[in-house]
Amino acid sequence: MVDDLTRLANGVVWPGFLGSTVPRWLERELGDGLAGVVYFAQNLLGDTAALSARIHEIAPGALIGIDEEGGSVTRLETATGSTVPGAEQLGFVDDEAATRATGAEIGRRCAAIGADVVLGPVADVNTDPRNPVIGTRSFSDDTDVVSRHTAAEVVGIQSTGLAACAKHYPGHGDTHVDSHHDLPRIDLTPEQIEAEHLPPFRAAAEAGVLSIMTAHIVVPAWGEEPATLNPRVLGMLRDAGFDGVIVTDALDMAAIRETVGLGGGAVRALAAGADLLCIGNPTNPGPAMLPDQDERDFHAVRDAIVAALRSGELSRERVEEAAGRVARMSAAVTARSAAEPADFDAASVVRRAVTVVGDLQSLPDAPTTVVDVRRRSSLAVDSAAGHVAEALAAGGEIVRLDAERAEESDVADAERQVSSGRTVVLADRLDEQSPQRALVERLVAARAGTTVVDVGFGPAVIDDAPVVQVRGANLIGAQAARQALIGQ
Repeated sequence: MVDDLTRLANGVVWPGFLGSTVPRWLERELGDGLAGVVYFAQNLLGDTAALSARIHEIAPGALIGIDEEGGSVTRLETATGSTVPGAEQLGFVDDEAATRATGAEIGRRCAAIGADVVLGPVADVNTDPRNPVIGTRSFSDDTDVVSRHTAAEVVGIQSTGLAACAKHYPGHGDTHVDSHHDLPRIDLTPEQIEAEHLPPFRAAAEAGVLSIMTAHIVVPAWGEEPATLNPRVLGMLRDAGFDGVIVTDALDMAAIRETVGLGGGAVRALAAGADLLCIGNPTNPGPAMLPDQDERDFHAVRDAIVAALRSGELSRERVEEAAGRVARMSAAVTARSAAEPADFDAASVVRRAVTVVGDLQSLPDAPTTVVDVRRRSSLAVDSAAGHVAEALAAGGEIVRLDAERAEESDVADAERQVSSGRTVVLADRLDEQSPQRALVERLVAARAGTTVVDVGFGPAVIDDAPVVQVRGANLIGAQAARQALIGQ
């Protein structure tokens, strides 16, 4: 039997875990009041509905969260690519009914595997085209568009009885640093952030969102602590009237783990006003992952909270307040009555988002060579996911080039393939500052009229080359781009 401080601490901790069955340590902690778990792709390799049922059998109030955004970020369809529209595709189409329907479809799919919380929508306004972590996960670089579609998707998700979680407060859109690997700084004035980046979070709150996730970003105007650990920043969210659950972004990200550490970050996040501590994916250390990495990470967080409660560093009242909010969200989703699912034609929405710039000459409906120069995948986004190139190639050869590391001989080989015809160049960052753009321009120079397929953020124009703009690296977008390539 655990003591009351340990049970209290458990009520604000939200870990990931290894495998597709409930580990013994997790079963024990669920029985001792753990807030719930977060699913990642590695958890979904078995009968996930049965896994969820087992978790809820052990702890009926446990919250099961899942990072399911559609578009470029999916856990349910990691192996094949998402078959629902992504955020930028929806923002470009600018049909709020389609965004609500997309949110409802995401909610329905997550409910079908027993999840309770959808970690979306992304409410970030992507104002920096170099952004490595948001990009097409954002509805737009326009604040009004992001605000309207964030609210619409919140309504759609929560119509299914699940909780939505708008992210990443106070806005991760104006950075070119990935907080999974470093600590980004946002050198904007408070007035700029207020005007450009906070409105979507207000819109989410007004739409009734049950939770909002923090960002591990530093805004120097508000102090040197990242937002997740900054009482001033989280206090602004409360001052704006939001009384739902403040969820931390994953504490295992380098912005926290490699600065104040998992345990230190957990204690400081709670003290700052966060309610539910997302620990993260225990597979993230890669080859350095230990067989019990999940349990180690959990104890680093939970035990630090208990120690801080015992020492008085962290007040019991603050943790009780946080646990109370988490319990209220759990009660809300446990008592849910989902709306009836409606017919949803995802393909028609995505086809409206796929556009062509320039004179596109249709390719024959036959295997096509694809020269793929996209960025490498990150912990947040599977940028180089194979399903996109495979859908475009339709059985043809796929040549992979890294714009920053490719050998000259490999680039020359790719130029020869392009010059032979029936070749498509696949890219995801074509802004003027990108080395990827220089490589694409070199490749298309080998044969004027070579088609470029861009699955990155924002519009792109390449001289002497038609560009098929997809606005997301999802399977359904790649299929629509293939149809455009062959003139269907």
